[in-house]
Amino acid sequence: MGTPQFAVPTLTALMRSKHEVCLVVTGPDKRAGRSLKVTTTPVKRMAEELELPILQPIDFKNPDFLAQLSEASPDLCVVVAFKILPLAVLEIPKFGCVNLHPSMLPDLRGAAPINWALMNGYTSTGMTTFLIEKRVDAGGILIQEPVEIQPEDDAGSLSERLSKNGADLIVRTIDLLEKCSITPCKQNGSVTKAPKITIEICELDWSKTAQQLHNQIRGLSPTPSAFTHIKKKRLKIYKSVVVDSDYQGEPGEIIGFENDVLIVATGSGKLGIMDLQVEGKRRMTSSEFQRGAHNIIGTKFA
Repeated sequence: MGTPQFAVPTLTALMRSKHEVCLVVTGPDKRAGRSLKVTTTPVKRMAEELELPILQPIDFKNPDFLAQLSEASPDLCVVVAFKILPLAVLEIPKFGCVNLHPSMLPDLRGAAPINWALMNGYTSTGMTTFLIEKRVDAGGILIQEPVEIQPEDDAGSLSERLSKNGADLIVRTIDLLEKCSITPCKQNGSVTKAPKITIEICELDWSKTAQQLHNQIRGLSPTPSAFTHIKKKRLKIYKSVVVDSDYQGEPGEIIGFENDVLIVATGSGKLGIMDLQVEGKRRMTSSEFQRGAHNIIGTKFA
């Protein structure tokens, strides 16, 4: 059970393992973009390539879906980056449902643990496999493995690495469950939250410190991306760096360019912007932005 690209490595790892994948459950097709073209989930596309049976329920309590899931007679459901499942689904597989979560639970429970690990300035995070219960992300832990966060990581690169690590972790977890060689352990420690990313979370507040803004940018890159406004146009920022600069200015003020990096004053320190995208234009480097912008020094982001 999974929908986004993050879940695809787990599906392919399960197919390479000795375990049989009897069914794939993923999100429904949707219309997207200006043309409203029908798009399918990354998990569905991989499942079709692997010629696996697929279910795309809208309502997880629908009797027809529950009957189809029961007919597949799964010993275990593997859940990766998917929806909250009702009790009626959790009770179908003989050995329950195993979830792969990209944090060291109970830290960063919720929908966006990778984003929040970066936005909170973590230098390490991890992967957890656990048995799903009624409370979200609160089930008994099976295996945990820490993962170092690299200084150059953003949400995209960290997600890709964690998805690959997690795929191997899922297979090892199932191998141990099959042998009855693993016992779920109660989650211990402080519970922290990683709520869904909203548009309000994506907007930059230039009164914050340069380090806080840098963490926010990398935690939201490449999507949904942090943003600000310049001359009433939205400007997305994908890559940044905290810089040591003698330039002075008010928070949000563009104060110069150094080595093709756009320097902005913040509430404390200076932030260098490297990759950005002005509303209605393509993504570009700050040097490309500089060539196309006139009288930009002294302009304030808002």
